[in-house]
Amino acid sequence: MMFARLPRSPRGLVRGALSAGALAAAVAMAACSSPPSRFYTLGADGAAGAAAPLSTSTSAAPAWLIEVAPIDVPPQVAKNQLVVQTGPTQVQVLEQERWASLPGDEIRRALSTHLTQQLGTIDVYGTAHADTTPVYRVSMNVQRFESWPGSHALIDAVWSVRAVRSNTVMTCRSVVSEPVSGGYDALVDGHRRALAQISAQIGSAVQGMAAAVARGTTSGSSGKAFAVVAPACPSAGATPGTGA
Repeated sequence: MMFARLPRSPRGLVRGALSAGALAAAVAMAACSSPPSRFYTLGADGAAGAAAPLSTSTSAAPAWLIEVAPIDVPPQVAKNQLVVQTGPTQVQVLEQERWASLPGDEIRRALSTHLTQQLGTIDVYGTAHADTTPVYRVSMNVQRFESWPGSHALIDAVWSVRAVRSNTVMTCRSVVSEPVSGGYDALVDGHRRALAQISAQIGSAVQGMAAAVARGTTSGSSGKAFAVVAPACPSAGATPGTGA
């Protein structure tokens, strides 16, 4: 006796379709429930704690200029995600807590803003400028950029100021640790305060270098040979206007 195979029950087809739809809905709900990313910046807020007012006017060119070169940071933190320390040898990469741009770019932009506001000059990196205007190049290599939630934010940086035309250079190191409370906003603010301290030291160094070059130029105007001596590295509490 031969039996013909009956077609699949419509009820089974409906059940399969419902299961597939439920799975797709669950995946969609899971995607929608993922926490949103938060973005942080080290944007400088000015030496007095408030942003400098914007102006559309064009001011006179300053007596000397600065160039803030791109900044190197350790490879383990050179990413958009915040990287926090969970122990002496362990870190955690936070997918939902992110920098607005790469940390090296954040540091360079904030440093440039601090220095131009503190020194009343212009950052001409990558911009054409008159050859007759003295230029001081600021370079920085961040050795450590550590984020310890609820403890401290640390920046350990080696930096230099070089008089472009005389090739006189000074190289210094700054290590700043700022205590922070809990939360990632506090952690980023700790890095902002640490960078402001380093910026003040660099600003003092630039002023000292500019003064040394000016003295050397004045001495050389008599026709005698002269050499520009780089000033000593500023102390941890140095602020622009105090000299080297």
